[in-house]
Amino acid sequence: MAKVEFIAPLESEDGVARATELFKAAYGEAPEGVWSSPGRVNLIGEHTDYNAGLCLPIALPHRTYIALKPRTDTTVRVVSDIKPDDIATADLDGLEARGVDGWAAYPVGVAWALREKGFNVRGFDAAFVSCVPLGSGLSSSAAMTCSTALALDDVYGLGYGQSDSGRVTLINAAIKSENEMAGASTGGLDQNASMRCTEGHALLLDCRPELTPLENVSQQPFDLKANKLELLALDTQAPHQLNDGQYAERRSTCEKAAEILGVANLRVTADAIREADDPAKALQDTLDALPDENMKKRVRHVVTEIERVREFVKAFAENDIEEAGRLFNASHDSLAVDYEVTVPELDVAVDVARRNGAYGARMTGGGFGGSIIALVDAGRSEEVAQKIADEFEARGFHAPRALAAYAAPSSSRDA
Repeated sequence: MAKVEFIAPLESEDGVARATELFKAAYGEAPEGVWSSPGRVNLIGEHTDYNAGLCLPIALPHRTYIALKPRTDTTVRVVSDIKPDDIATADLDGLEARGVDGWAAYPVGVAWALREKGFNVRGFDAAFVSCVPLGSGLSSSAAMTCSTALALDDVYGLGYGQSDSGRVTLINAAIKSENEMAGASTGGLDQNASMRCTEGHALLLDCRPELTPLENVSQQPFDLKANKLELLALDTQAPHQLNDGQYAERRSTCEKAAEILGVANLRVTADAIREADDPAKALQDTLDALPDENMKKRVRHVVTEIERVREFVKAFAENDIEEAGRLFNASHDSLAVDYEVTVPELDVAVDVARRNGAYGARMTGGGFGGSIIALVDAGRSEEVAQKIADEFEARGFHAPRALAAYAAPSSSRDA
């Protein structure tokens, strides 16, 4: 059996050096600076962000580095370490939504989104180096858009990158880029995690639109070492695509359900059920008001998942790791049965982790491929990951990759 690959994060100095070297090779001069943004793992609270719900992500130590230099014209040139000889070019002048093809849509879209908001942003040259696994459900796209947003904020003196509340403006540009330029539906969880998480904490993100940036987040201690735990993140390497209509279909179903229930979003419904004298009956009454079984399942997941976020925060704060693991398991089962966003690789990985001593395991991210996370005792991550890899080999799945997840810092300027 082949040994499972563990992906180590780039040290900051190494990330800066590689991005700078790629920039010089591509453009023949030095960049103005290097910035970076992390990928993320969402501990719990999946497909709740676009329903004004609760999410609980941490930033990963794995980051995307961008070396960037502004231009005086409106040309954008971007290159990545995946294809270092392939420089993509676009012009911001007259650019419209969906006007850029391929991966370049993500960074170009950030500049376009900032310009759409009236900011004086011009062209730039950029080079990207990343250790966030692509297509893994660990938000490599948000790491790219957020690092771009922070770099453009810095070189064009916009003044939003230095405060938590100011970063929300940059987050909105990153979201707009992904939604409208790249055509990937995203609710904002990933970008908020990449820009607002702090080291040693999970970010409790409340996505209600009426909240201000100072009201919608709180930092929750997430100290794995104190509890003698590890969080194994395992990329199944199953194909992972969020822009093929599946994500958008579920989002549309939730919006239609809210309309039928006469509420602004499903968070309103979730809160009403939580506050009812008999929450179980209130949930059933809500489901009975919906017209078809598919919609009932989607709403049941969203409502129960929002409550699981609250319960997980409480359980971890009280060092009740058994309960935290149970909530991981319940979340995955809901995503598999009610939201139907898992694939065989995700379900098998979760099952093997549970059978090999994980307190709990669940898919993380949008689903349809991507990654799982498992809460295990310290020192057991590699053993559990290898068990999953062995099972994948026996079933003819792609070999998975693993990484050790912990609560790392958010986006920063590194050089």
